[in-house]
Amino acid sequence: MKAKSAFLEGVRDGIPIALGYFAVSFSLGIAAKSIGITAFQGALASFLCMASAGQYALFSLIGAAASLWEVALVTLITNARYFLMSCALSQKIDPQMKNYHRFIFGAVVTDEIFGITVARPGYLDPRYNYGAMAVTMPGWASGTALGIIMGTLLPARLVSALSVALFGMFIAVFIPPAKKDKVIMGCVAVSFAASLLFDIVPFLAKISAGTRTILLTVVISAAAAALFPAKEAEINE
Repeated sequence: MKAKSAFLEGVRDGIPIALGYFAVSFSLGIAAKSIGITAFQGALASFLCMASAGQYALFSLIGAAASLWEVALVTLITNARYFLMSCALSQKIDPQMKNYHRFIFGAVVTDEIFGITVARPGYLDPRYNYGAMAVTMPGWASGTALGIIMGTLLPARLVSALSVALFGMFIAVFIPPAKKDKVIMGCVAVSFAASLLFDIVPFLAKISAGTRTILLTVVISAAAAALFPAKEAEINE
């Protein structure tokens, strides 16, 4: 009975997340349609990689005909924050928990699932996470597939308009923290300026989109960390 209760609690907490995932991944599907990805391919990619920024980078690089190493490296860098979340969750894992549970946890760590999981008291209960995953993963995958299908059926102008929604999602991610932190705001401004330089400077424009993203991400984030290290009090907030 306890096992069933934990699973159902996970389903309950996962339903609002799944609804949000469906809306966001629909826009992701619109973007995927523009580079020729099928509904099955998009759904499979979303089911195996539940990461909005990571998947958008993946689809963008596929559209730009990037090399496999560029795709792998950019996806790794884009999703690097999940390493930190996994480390945090590892502190709540029962030492007796079987390894296959640990593997599944690590493979399906998202911002939202991390949030509802880390807030629960005591050790992690695998059944709770499986309940949340049972609704969030299909929500993300089906939203992507439907976005691709609707991208095929809807008028081209409407598809183009809907594809802007994904960019709005990313703006909503970095604007609130940038308003509160001048360092983040500076990083955003430098990123915009550097991206513009890579487009207009002849020898920089020859660098592929994938390599450009890798260089800017690593250099700007490393410089910010070295010049403006976070204080211990800020980290613990």
